[in-house]
Amino acid sequence: MLISLNNITKVYRSESLAVEALRGITLEVEEGAFSTIMGSSGSGKSTLMNILGCLDKPTDGSYLLKGEDVSRFRKDRLSRVRNKMIGFVFQNFHLLPRTSALENVELPLLYAEEKMSWKEMHKRAREALEIVGLGDRTEHTPNELSGGQMQRVAIARALVTRPSVLLADEPTGNLDSRTSLEIMDIFQQLNREGLTILMVSHEPDIARFSKRIIILRDGVIRSDKPNAARSATAALDAWKDETEMIEEEAS
Repeated sequence: MLISLNNITKVYRSESLAVEALRGITLEVEEGAFSTIMGSSGSGKSTLMNILGCLDKPTDGSYLLKGEDVSRFRKDRLSRVRNKMIGFVFQNFHLLPRTSALENVELPLLYAEEKMSWKEMHKRAREALEIVGLGDRTEHTPNELSGGQMQRVAIARALVTRPSVLLADEPTGNLDSRTSLEIMDIFQQLNREGLTILMVSHEPDIARFSKRIIILRDGVIRSDKPNAARSATAALDAWKDETEMIEEEAS
């Protein structure tokens, strides 16, 4: 089992106030899974994602990642786990504005335990950009890219360390419908190649592209069901056909 959470709780304290963000989360994720975590604001999905990404530690309970209880790790060791085993994709891209796509993708390698030459770093970054279809945009800065292209760079940056799991927090939140489908198509392709993906989304239409949908409410799992994943490629083709038909009718 890649991920195993057992009775995870998270309590935020401020003076006399205590807020239970997570109240006993038990969850297992196998290698090669593609799951979506859903829930309204305040449901605990962001807190859960932070714990899964080793950005925060639970108040109680255990978190096994590839058999190791990372909930007991110190901050420096957690940092190494994040860099080596977890790739992150966020809603707002978080790219350095005056830095090329290639250099943005190389950044995680600067902090990797595995020391490599600049030549190897360039090679790894170019390969990651080619995976997301941006092999011809390596020298472009973010202000020379569309929103969808910037998210592709962010995905390449998440892939460059060859992580065990990709965590995506609202990866289509700032994108139009066509670009959202393109990003989901990339995720499905990566998942078919064996990458484990855990995604947070508030959009049911986006969640439908994953194989499992987990719904949180008030810090607990209210629903956890397999899903017959919709094909993003087919959805994108349908979108193009519908757009062409609308354009023909308008002309």
